[in-house]
Amino acid sequence: MTIPNRRAMILLLVLSGMIISICMGLRQSLGLFMRPMGVDLGITAAAFGFSIALQNIVWGLAQPFSGALADRYGARPVIFVTALIFALGLLTLMVSASFPGGLIVAGILLGIGTTGFSNLYGAISRVTPVERRSQTVGLVAAAGSLGTMVLAPFGGWLIDGPGWRTALVVFAALGASMALLALPIREAREKVTAEKKVPLGEALRQAIGHRGFLFMTLAFFACGFQLIFLTTHLPAYLALCGVAPGVGATALGLIGLFNAIGTYIFGQLGARYSQKHLLALIYLLRTLFIASFLLAPISAASTLVFAAAMGFLWLGVTPLVTGIIARVFGLSHFNSLYGVVFLSHQVGSFFGAWMGGLVFTYSGNYNFAWGALIVIGIAAFTLQWLMDERPPAPQPRLVPA
Repeated sequence: MTIPNRRAMILLLVLSGMIISICMGLRQSLGLFMRPMGVDLGITAAAFGFSIALQNIVWGLAQPFSGALADRYGARPVIFVTALIFALGLLTLMVSASFPGGLIVAGILLGIGTTGFSNLYGAISRVTPVERRSQTVGLVAAAGSLGTMVLAPFGGWLIDGPGWRTALVVFAALGASMALLALPIREAREKVTAEKKVPLGEALRQAIGHRGFLFMTLAFFACGFQLIFLTTHLPAYLALCGVAPGVGATALGLIGLFNAIGTYIFGQLGARYSQKHLLALIYLLRTLFIASFLLAPISAASTLVFAAAMGFLWLGVTPLVTGIIARVFGLSHFNSLYGVVFLSHQVGSFFGAWMGGLVFTYSGNYNFAWGALIVIGIAAFTLQWLMDERPPAPQPRLVPA
């Protein structure tokens, strides 16, 4: 790699880490606004929660389209536009009580606006040698995980000081700054053009007809299902168990810290060992930790140990899933195929949050929900372990007689 190319790659990695960190930090801090908006605007927790759930499902539905645009035109213009949409969504949240359906509009805008940063994984994969791809994606994803550690306390300080409206304006300005950070990004397209160009429709048909792709996609549903259930309902479950309220907030902070550590380590391991087996082991270990947490007496200490363990396994899936897609299906339509897999994750996220609320509403406890997490986790481990990771066989072309 020449010095100019090396400098361009370093710039790409730094900018990608900053963009991912800002986006993830902002979206994971939105829960801070539920209480003050409820007090000032009369917005119920259910209405605010549905807006966040809508954001997740819209993110999943829009990601394949965002990925297809990034594959065709590059990540830079897609990130530029989606960052501005994300900022608009935050401003809409500020005035959401001023017109009917305001929270729904805000949720849709935030969901679409979140799709841009995921395309950076494709840009990084295209400029990274195969032997370094897993480590590099893991490093950037780990750096991006640190955004919540900074922006969540900063957002809380703004809400307690100048107020939640000022906080949303500042958050919107930070969201718009992602558009400016995207401008210097330059992508190397030569690796894509060097591959045999397959039309997007044919690439999607090959992937959907590939048993390994389907297994990995279905397993990724469990990832979203388990994780969003925990971030949404763990504090309420701890309250039922008599654990002090502050422990839930501390647990979420530990998840963020150990997430950065685990993502980096799994990125390193993915370059040396089977990525599909590492991915399967993450699903299995998550499930075993969930079962162990439920079997042991629920206390502040056991909760914090559980949070650290789950955080370590939180986003370690990212460098592994992206590595498998790039290796098995190539880079030509990487973002589009990742978008399809990620859609499954977001559908799981939606049902994980929704299922937990329904179970608690009708039964008064989370017993059935925890059981569902364990069953789905075991199914995900089995599917991922049995994944066929051989590239799809080339389709014969029909020659006219």
